[in-house]
Amino acid sequence: MYKRMKRAAAVLLALACLLALTGCSSLGGSSETESVRLMVWSPSEDQSQDSGQWLQTCCENFAALHPEWDITFVYGVADEATAADTVAQDPEASADVFMYANDNITTMTDAQALAKFGGIYEEEIRSSNSDALLDSLTLDGYLYGVPYTTNTWFLYYDKSVFSEEDVKSLDAMLEKGVVSFPFTNSWYLPAFYIGNGCTLFGDGTQEELGVDFGGENAVEVTNYLIDLIANPNFVVDADGSGMAGLRDGSISAIFSGSWDYDSVKEILGDNLGAAALPTYELNGEEKQMYAYAGSKAIGVNAHSEYMVAAVELAIYLGSAECQQLHYDLRSVIPCNTELLEQEEIQNDPVVIAQNDTFDRTSILQPFVSQMGNCWTPVENMGKAIRNGSTTHDNAEEQTVAMNEAMNSDGIS
Repeated sequence: MYKRMKRAAAVLLALACLLALTGCSSLGGSSETESVRLMVWSPSEDQSQDSGQWLQTCCENFAALHPEWDITFVYGVADEATAADTVAQDPEASADVFMYANDNITTMTDAQALAKFGGIYEEEIRSSNSDALLDSLTLDGYLYGVPYTTNTWFLYYDKSVFSEEDVKSLDAMLEKGVVSFPFTNSWYLPAFYIGNGCTLFGDGTQEELGVDFGGENAVEVTNYLIDLIANPNFVVDADGSGMAGLRDGSISAIFSGSWDYDSVKEILGDNLGAAALPTYELNGEEKQMYAYAGSKAIGVNAHSEYMVAAVELAIYLGSAECQQLHYDLRSVIPCNTELLEQEEIQNDPVVIAQNDTFDRTSILQPFVSQMGNCWTPVENMGKAIRNGSTTHDNAEEQTVAMNEAMNSDGIS
């Protein structure tokens, strides 16, 4: 784990002391500690006193582990979704170390703003993470971050309404209670299309193959969704309505992620259940819903003035020690393989649900540049089905149009 880094620091300190005792005044020219200034960005929740100041605590611990550096930390707020754009636009004025969602890799690599991890650092990362997780941070054979959590969505449900058997099937759930789904959110709606064999960029990396959301299998899904939204036990989750319904008891299941765990736990208490995605029945056959999945990671600015310190800080922030603290303070689901073997974490239903989703009921979200063309057409399809402008009469036409838009760059 991080022991290698601590040992290296201890060796450097011991050498410095030895040189001082033998009358030498320097180690490589100077016996003084190196002054280092590191700008570090994270979401505001990781820095707030209410959430235990995770980032500040970890950085202070890191500084204590590295007496060879006199570190000044400068903290800034940037969430995982927006940090990449800022870094790509002006790398030299951006943070040395920051947190980002893996689907933004190409934004930063295109700007030559994201550092690659190699050598002993890559070995350290690979020793404590699954291959599937590392695939989400690998581009053209290079590793671009230190993962600290998987990033996907799953099912929360009220155990007083649904059994563990019920939640394996969306249709079974709809017979017993009200289910809310982010129908007009294009991060969620593709789950049904992917479940019936629709594909994005081949295996997700073959941009030249484009999107296949327009065939007969896609039309079948559109027709299924038209019927689904007409079911009185199925409601659209938008602008927090799902959580509100869970709170007032009008809804018994929602689809979301670990970021909503605290709110769901407050509402459901001991009745909180969590599970991977269910199946749905299409033309008499069971089809598995598939979520987009990825990771959140700590990245390093390729233009950092203090590259070694920045890389080692990133490694530390993604270590078992920091992931454990993240989990304790904010319920951020760890991905470190060592932590996942701990009994407390193995028995956490949300950890089980998120990791089961990542492993079994998800696909790696493509981060090819053309993926950016896919969000709006799918969102528009969800809205059109919701408002009734997409019907069984025009389902094929509307599905083909969605597919054409997903494969278009907007230039005619």
